[in-house]
Amino acid sequence: MKKIISIIICVALLCPALLTSCGRDEEEVSVLYFTFSDAYISSVRSAMEASLKEKNIGYHSYDGATNQTTQTEQVDTAITKGTRLLAVNIIDTGSEDAAKAIISKARAADIPLIFFNRSVDDAVVASYDKCVFIGTDYEQAGHIQGEMIGNYLVENYQKLDINGDGRISYVLFKGQQGNSEAEARTKYSVLDANRILAENGKPSLVFYDKNNPSGFLLDQNGSWSNAAANNHMKTVLSGYSEAGGNMVELVIANNDEMALGALAALEEAGYNKEGGRYIPVFGVDAIEGARSKIREGKMTGTVVQDGKAMAASMAQVAENMLLGREPFFEMDSEGIVSEHRLNIPYSVYTGEEKTE
Repeated sequence: MKKIISIIICVALLCPALLTSCGRDEEEVSVLYFTFSDAYISSVRSAMEASLKEKNIGYHSYDGATNQTTQTEQVDTAITKGTRLLAVNIIDTGSEDAAKAIISKARAADIPLIFFNRSVDDAVVASYDKCVFIGTDYEQAGHIQGEMIGNYLVENYQKLDINGDGRISYVLFKGQQGNSEAEARTKYSVLDANRILAENGKPSLVFYDKNNPSGFLLDQNGSWSNAAANNHMKTVLSGYSEAGGNMVELVIANNDEMALGALAALEEAGYNKEGGRYIPVFGVDAIEGARSKIREGKMTGTVVQDGKAMAASMAQVAENMLLGREPFFEMDSEGIVSEHRLNIPYSVYTGEEKTE
């Protein structure tokens, strides 16, 4: 019996990541999500939990429900419960205050911190030696989407110009004001599409509402939601139509949930059905609902944000940090931007298997 106890103690000392399976009650890793209700974040959460289980790392998942005060309180709760690592999908990206406050709490508790998915300024992350960011080059998604849109329009221009005015009018759905990903996607999706149109002798896109100088419709709750885009699109369709000669001819959405909401309104109005008039719809994330609509020919394309790859990278970094290794120890160097940042690459999905 003494020999067995000695073996158990030795295993626990040599491999801290196995402590949960040896009966430790408190979570080793606390993962705090922007919201459980977001489809893309839900896919990351599912993959993250599977990855941590594979590594026998205990965890607890927290739902911030899009409220930064709630999330910051959850950080305090996790630290009080004895968590050994925080992984935070920050809610407030409009300023650096929330991220700085969480770093201060992690530093005081002397525990590692991973920010993921929602962008945190590099200088803020680098201010704490036990902090890293795992996400994406947020400008890349806008560039990829813009190029996908531009190439599609060049190939199909004549049939898409429903109004017959020689230009393509568009509506764009922005998920959150001040969010780095939303800002970049809003900018580059249109800018890069226009560049490709110009290279092919076509005029630039025109926003459907000349009285709206912003060039986008905003989810006022900052939730990037299906419902917000659906409501916006229904309102658009009530005033812009083929009969009125001012129909919206292109839908650009900064994520797939908004793309699907807009698409549902189009379908309700009789568009994007077999044999009928087609309005191209583009999104970002490649969630399964969007992939399904693209395969059915009802949605046009999306940008793959690989939730499984992000989760696997987070789990590996968490394990490394728990074991006292460098965060990116023995990880693929291609996505390592600095000692504090790892980027997961984007790619295109248009119905076939994803391509680089």
